[in-house]
Amino acid sequence: MELNVKDILTRVTRYNLIRNGRMIYIDVHKKIQGNLASDYIAVPNLVNIIAESKHQGAGSTEEQALSDCLKKIKELNLEDLFPKVVSKNNAPDPGEKP
Repeated sequence: MELNVKDILTRVTRYNLIRNGRMIYIDVHKKIQGNLASDYIAVPNLVNIIAESKHQGAGSTEEQALSDCLKKIKELNLEDLFPKVVSKNNAPDPGEKP
């Protein structure tokens, strides 16, 4: 394959997790080239937002990575998996008294 030395290439298998009427994806990446934490990494995501690394799973097989991820997120609400975004609209009004 014609890749740069530092490129990472993975093959992805996608799972859907539906919890309490909400759905997220869990993409399991199989390392083809590059440095990853393991041969397989399971990453919960909302397409363009990925879960914090502490909620991702790793393993030497697809099943191990997915199982590791599911174990880590079992007791969590789906919205708790992702980094919090502070909206500019939620910033306090500079003229408002605390």
